Amino acid sequence: MFAISGVSGQVGGAAARALLDAGHQVRAVLRDKSKAAPWLERGAEVAIAEVQDTAALQAAFAGTEGVFVMVPPDFAPQPGYPGARAAAASLTRALAAAKPQRVVALSSIGGQHDSGLGLITQVHILEEALAELSIPTALLRPAWFMENSLWDVGPARATGKMASFLQPLERAYPMIATADIGAVIARTLTQTWQGRRVIEIEGPQRYTQHDIAAALGAALGRTVEPQIVPREQWEALFQSQGTAWPLPRMEMIDGFNSGWIEFEADGVHERVIGETSYKVVMEELVKRAQ
Repeated sequence: MFAISGVSGQVGGAAARALLDAGHQVRAVLRDKSKAAPWLERGAEVAIAEVQDTAALQAAFAGTEGVFVMVPPDFAPQPGYPGARAAAASLTRALAAAKPQRVVALSSIGGQHDSGLGLITQVHILEEALAELSIPTALLRPAWFMENSLWDVGPARATGKMASFLQPLERAYPMIATADIGAVIARTLTQTWQGRRVIEIEGPQRYTQHDIAAALGAALGRTVEPQIVPREQWEALFQSQGTAWPLPRMEMIDGFNSGWIEFEADGVHERVIGETSYKVVMEELVKRAQ
């Protein structure tokens, strides 16, 4: 039995489906009971637990061979990241009490740093909290999610332009499909190891903004051009989108653009190369946005 948190999201959902497809037993950990039906139909068990309800999490994690955990994504956190700190503390207490055989946790590329991460600070907080456990733990540090391009589909369809915060346009950045992350989670949970592992995950190639715009244009059936969003416009733009404290988002993008948010030196950790291309992901995103 494997307990998977975040199954309503892209990564947790992909991990749970991969395990079920491979014939394993899955306990889907949900915050919202109304989302249980699809998992029950697939043959999974369901446990209802809010991330700060340590007792409910402990019950969900108990009696399992492995557990996948993540802090709920928050793209507009409060200063000091109190939500991530509370979630990480609750998850760690629940795991220590439930004592699964192993833990796999979602971190991020750059998660080794303790500063200059912006939004990625939230998973660094989880990494630090899980370091207190004596349970074998694997930290997954995937690249930039290809599925982030969903935000670009509508504007590109309407205008033929793709707003680019990653700059310069010619730089190739590491990207990964969430389906590939889910496959790594499922595979890792079925393995045996001791101590702490770090697994870096990226796609079959690195992509420039021109590459991504071309993939988006091919999926839409029209020409799409990447268009740099000047750095001086970011704060006002993010605030207009409802982000009261835009600094974490800006700092994260700055970290990618400066090269600070990157994988550690070659050979330091395990590295997995996914199979899914941006073309495949983009075609699915365009279908989803119709």
